[in-house]
Amino acid sequence: MRILTRPDFDGVVCAALLYEAEDITEPVKWVEPNDMQRGLVDVQQGDIIANLPYDDRCTLWFDHHHTNKIDTPFEGAFKIAPSAAGVIFNHYKGRFRHDYTELIKKADKIDSADLSLDEVLHPEKYGVVLLSMTVLGRDEYDERYWNRLVHLLRKSKIDEVLKDPEVKARCDAVVEKNKIYKEILKKHTILNGHVSITDFRTFDKVPTGNRFLVYSMFPKAVVSVKIRYDDEDKKRVAVSVGHSIFNRNCIVNVGVMLSAFEGGGHRAAASCRFAADKADDYIPKIIHILLKNEDNED
Repeated sequence: MRILTRPDFDGVVCAALLYEAEDITEPVKWVEPNDMQRGLVDVQQGDIIANLPYDDRCTLWFDHHHTNKIDTPFEGAFKIAPSAAGVIFNHYKGRFRHDYTELIKKADKIDSADLSLDEVLHPEKYGVVLLSMTVLGRDEYDERYWNRLVHLLRKSKIDEVLKDPEVKARCDAVVEKNKIYKEILKKHTILNGHVSITDFRTFDKVPTGNRFLVYSMFPKAVVSVKIRYDDEDKKRVAVSVGHSIFNRNCIVNVGVMLSAFEGGGHRAAASCRFAADKADDYIPKIIHILLKNEDNED
């Protein structure tokens, strides 16, 4: 039995809970959602999928993404909720040896982007916000760190986790990285009406940093679009779209929107990945829909 989940803070918490609730000895298999959608993941009987699209080869499935909802019967739990970790926590209530109530509140807060301006501008003052920024995904060499966080969160409160030497070093590095990232955003982001567009395709190594900073820097934008290459060969493009967490006037369900462009996600945050030769077709269409800003949930 294995846990398959995505490398973000919600996925890390999902893994911690599942290890406590089920008899699992195998290491976590960290998976990107688009790889699941494209059928690139070797899912096996007995696997538990969390915070990812459903695969009928698994034994249990837990998720909360709008565009991942299915109509066929399955074992596990699905609910539109602030976090997948919360779905798992409610499903297994009474089976945990530790009280994870506060951890779930933190996972809900982070995954639903329920953050104040001060938390975005100064995450170093807010432990769990900064901790969540140390889990970026995509970087395979970080798998050891993700597993370490799973181990720490199973046994310790957030304040104790933050005192771990490696976690502290990662958090300190994020603070410095965010300063650089802010300057990069200024140079590579334009405002098109009420849509901020960040294009990182000129970079060989994609810049990473505080994903909420763009909302504080472009307050007139109601939605952001970030474009980057998804592989070193530049054969695939990734587009991430998110409602501003401060100027909440975007009414487009971006998860539904991006499901038409080989992606999906939540109502307020979603992503897609596609062959680079489709970029000139897909990206203008995505931006056009966002500029129209019409309800697309019917």
